[in-house]
Amino acid sequence: MNRITKLFQSRQKNILSIYFTAGYPALNDTIRTIRELDNAGVDMIEIGMPFSDPVADGPVIQHSSELALSNGMSVKLLFEQLENVRKITNLPLILMGYLNPVFKFGMEEFLHKCNQIGIDGLIIPDLPVEEYSESYSDLFNMRNIINIFLITPQTTMERILYLDSLSKGFLYIVSTASTTGITSDFDENHIEYFKKIEALNLKTPGLIGFGISNRETFNQACKYANGAIIGSAFIRALNRENSLAENVQQFIEHIR
Repeated sequence: MNRITKLFQSRQKNILSIYFTAGYPALNDTIRTIRELDNAGVDMIEIGMPFSDPVADGPVIQHSSELALSNGMSVKLLFEQLENVRKITNLPLILMGYLNPVFKFGMEEFLHKCNQIGIDGLIIPDLPVEEYSESYSDLFNMRNIINIFLITPQTTMERILYLDSLSKGFLYIVSTASTTGITSDFDENHIEYFKKIEALNLKTPGLIGFGISNRETFNQACKYANGAIIGSAFIRALNRENSLAENVQQFIEHIR
């Protein structure tokens, strides 16, 4: 069984997923970051594949992508770094990135490598749902890789129900129409949107992402969904003066 599926079968609330950019802050920090996140007690890890034009990402993640690319990170190198990742963690692992690098690598070969290494899911925001359904869903299923769909405040209720019908794993509930970033608190519009999603009683679990930055926003998100995803705030924490292990541990303790 896919590890993402197992996670949501065993836990329904307060799930914490952490996003970080592969090859950041240093090229060889990818595995070290995964190890420390596992040690800190997170529930799931999203590994960002840096891209030169990350249109959905805010300045913090954009900067981390630029630095990772300048460090020499690539899809090929990332797969090499992750070759033995299952020796250090049994947490669900997701690769998140844009379609262009995946196409350049070759979708079938990319999914094959994911399966070999032990990757459980992909988040590719610019892969059209219809294209996935018509051209790639069988390949994903053959390799036991879950494709995670995103919904936003602009997604119609009809579309949300359609995505729910196709989904496995979880739905990524984007909290805002803007790019990724840090929010100190969710306002009434955010809460109304979360309540609308909650009221649909979707079959697929949901995690709220974009804007989760502290214990308060994490707890708010968990009130209306199965958990939350934190990216920008965690990446910013990696730049603190302490060791990587201390930075990771302190950040997760700050959230939980």
